[in-house]
Formats: sequence, C-alpha cells, structure tokens
Amino acid sequence: MKLIFEKSVEGRHCASLPKNDVPEFELGDELRRSHPPRLPEVSENELSRHYTSLERRSFGVNSGFFPLGSCTMKYNPKVNEDIAKLEGFTEIHPLAPVNSVSGCIEVLELLKKLLLEITGMDNLTLQPSAGAQGELTGIMMIKKYHQSRNDNRDKIIIPDSAHGTNPATASMCGMKTINIPSNSEGRVDISRLKEVAGEDTAGLMLTNPNTLGVFEKDVLEITDIIHKSGGLNYFDGANLNAIMGVVRPGDMGFDCVHLNLHKTFSTPHGGGGPGSGVLACKEVLSEFLPYPNFFNTSDFYKTEDIPEKSIGRISGFYGNFLVYLKALCYILSLGKTSIPLSAKTAVLNSNYFKNLLSKKYNIPFPNDCMHEFVISMKDEAKNKGVTANHIAKMLIDRNIHPPTVYFPLIVKEALMIEPAETEAKELLDEVAEIFLEIYDIAMNDPEMAKAAPINTEISQPDEVLAARKPVLNFYDEENVDV
Repeated sequence: MKLIFEKSVEGRHCASLPKNDVPEFELGDELRRSHPPRLPEVSENELSRHYTSLERRSFGVNSGFFPLGSCTMKYNPKVNEDIAKLEGFTEIHPLAPVNSVSGCIEVLELLKKLLLEITGMDNLTLQPSAGAQGELTGIMMIKKYHQSRNDNRDKIIIPDSAHGTNPATASMCGMKTINIPSNSEGRVDISRLKEVAGEDTAGLMLTNPNTLGVFEKDVLEITDIIHKSGGLNYFDGANLNAIMGVVRPGDMGFDCVHLNLHKTFSTPHGGGGPGSGVLACKEVLSEFLPYPNFFNTSDFYKTEDIPEKSIGRISGFYGNFLVYLKALCYILSLGKTSIPLSAKTAVLNSNYFKNLLSKKYNIPFPNDCMHEFVISMKDEAKNKGVTANHIAKMLIDRNIHPPTVYFPLIVKEALMIEPAETEAKELLDEVAEIFLEIYDIAMNDPEMAKAAPINTEISQPDEVLAARKPVLNFYDEENVDV
C-alpha cells in the first residue's frame, strides 16, 4: 500500500476554505518557514479511499477476539458514545460560567458519588488524564502527607509483579523503589515485606488482583504491615474490573486508588486515548487532593482559593469530560446488580479459557485466576525454539489479536491473556481450539511457526530496528521544513 505522500500530484486538492472574515495579519520573517510545508496533494476521492484502506488494515474490538492482557479490552456500548456526542455536552466551553453548565456539573458530582461508593473511599479528583497520571497524583499526595508531618520517608515498596508505571511513578516523585519478590503462588512474599517495611517506608503500591491474574488473599495483612510501619497504601486500580462491586479497595486497607475509566468503565483502552485516571482517597489524604476539587460553587475557577496543602493542578480543568460521560452511562446502565456481575463474568471467562488452554499450554500459576492469566512458553522455546512471540504471530494469521507478550517480566516467555466479560462462551470455545491447533502445528513444524505471519502484507518486520531507529519522516532531505 502506498503512503499518502506517494499518491501526491502537484496542484491536486480536495478542499476549499471559506472567505476570510477576520483582518489579515502578516507574520514576521522570524516566524515564517524557510520552505512551504510539504503536504500531500490528493483529491477527495483519493483521500477517502486511502483512509478507508488504512481502516481495513487496523484490528480493533469490532474486528475480532482481542485478548490483550492487563488492558481490559471490552466492547464499548454504542449508546454511551451517543450520549457523549450530544451537543449540550460537546459544545460547552471550559471557561463558561458555572451557572451555565449545571448539567455537566451534575455529571461530575454524580460520577464522583458513584465512584466513591464503588471504591470505598471518601473523596476524589477527576483531573488525572491517564492511569499513570492517577498514580503520580496518588504518590505525590502520599509524599506531601509525610512532608506535612515533618517525616522524611522516601521508600515505596513495590512487588515484582507490578505494572511498570509503578516504579517509574515512585522515581518521578523522588522516592526510592524497594522491590519485593512473589512467592510460589504468585503473591506478595509476606516475610520479605515484613523485612523491608520500616521507619523509612512512605508507602506500598499494590495491584490486586496482580498482573499474574492472582488475587492477593493476604491483602489485609499486607496493608496492616504498612500502616503499622507508618506508611500509606496505594491501590493500582488497573485491574478493578475483576473485583468491582464485589470488594472495595477502601475496605482492604488502602488509602488511595486510581481508576482507569478508559478501560474499566466503558471506553476501551488502546489506541492512544483518550484516558482518564481518577484518583480517590481516604479522608487522611483529602486535603492534599489537586485543586480545584469542587463543582457547584461560584468559586470554581478562583485560583486564590487553592488549599494550603493541595498538590496543585494535575491537568487543565477536569481532564476528559466525555470519558466521564461514558463512564457514568456505563455505571448507571449496569447498576448495583450488574456491576458485580460484570466482574464475576470476567473472572468466569478467564478461568474457563485458562482451563481449556491448560490441556497443552503451561500455566505457571495453575490455581484459580481472576480476570486474566499467564502462559509460559519457556520449555517450548528451549526444546523447540518456539517462543511466545511465534505463537502471537501465528494468531495474527488466524485473525486473532495476540495477547500481551513478555509481560509480566517475572514469567519467562509470557503470554498474558484476558478474555474480558463481554465474550460469549461459543467464541471462547472457538478461539481455544485455534490456540490448541497452532500449538500442535508449532510443535510439529517449528520452522512454520517461526515464519508466521504469512498472510499479512508484511511478514516479520525488524521490530528492534523499528524501535531504536524509527523513520518518522517521508522526506529524507536534511534541514527542510516538512
């Protein structure tokens, strides 16, 4: 398929601009390009066909099975999208007077109330625009909490099964990361946790269920150990879809939790956004929340009222409002009965699919899982030269999006699979047969597995080269504005 630049013909165009209705303004030479922008020149017909062809080459949740582990790929109800497209929501201005956007404020207040009930927390901010930003908010608040007490704690304890953003967040906040290993069950090693928790412990970052798809059954003991050492507990809510409505982070001893609205509450994760990483907390951290954190007063935009202990703004205004809308629609549609049913169905689907695949694949943690589970191709890689990556490429030939590969890092040759709660039993049966079939093919003919995919336009690009030396510019001339 040609690039849009390769289809360009000088003088061809597809758009006309309306007559200028504002005074003209001449830019100074210091602001002008040295060369005109090198934009493709194509007709409307060519442009439409080009992007339609690109769409057909993309794989999304509407294309087929999408078992991407740790990312909660679910079907997004279209009614939520319809609500988010209503003009009353899409055409408001972020600086509009508060009394003119009362409907939007009601959305924020109602969503806040429902999320606090789901998490068991006392207060929250909607500002963070992504899960990682929600993490950053939580650890910044924990750090400021200790500073307000003249306590120079600087250690954040993180299990080895954590999401990679956890240690990155701690480092960004100037904290030192203390890594603790998992035990043979894939859970936190309690004895090791007791060894490292102490007077310098600022907090613990824990994902529950963790990235192995295992629930930390000793979570009350874990959070109690941290509290007794004087630290606070942070809950990574990336996997909340496995427990929402069933158990609450606030009841497990956590002091704050971030939620990925864009992956747990309707808007599918993936594709670069938009995201929303709501941060909820207990009263002990409430005074450190980002500013502003209230919706229904005339002081909404007054910066002089910034609370003394607030960590300040995390993002402009309130982040991605339309994501809030979709999350609210999702929660109201499911209600108290179906929110826990969604979580239980995610766990049921995962266990059912895991048991089907365990007929041939190695499941390093074979006990009951939560919303996801991990396969290891370590032995197959050693004995046959067939890796997790080879299985992933073979799935592409079967029109199945590959699972997450090589994560979590504590499992060698990992394939991390999450069926999600929206997939039917019939599909899981069908896909499991494909997994088992390609396993047999790979074991009987390893060279065929290593050649996959064979039905795609590009078979096996040099992924290392693409990551280290990406070519992002169609033109290769130096010092030319593009």
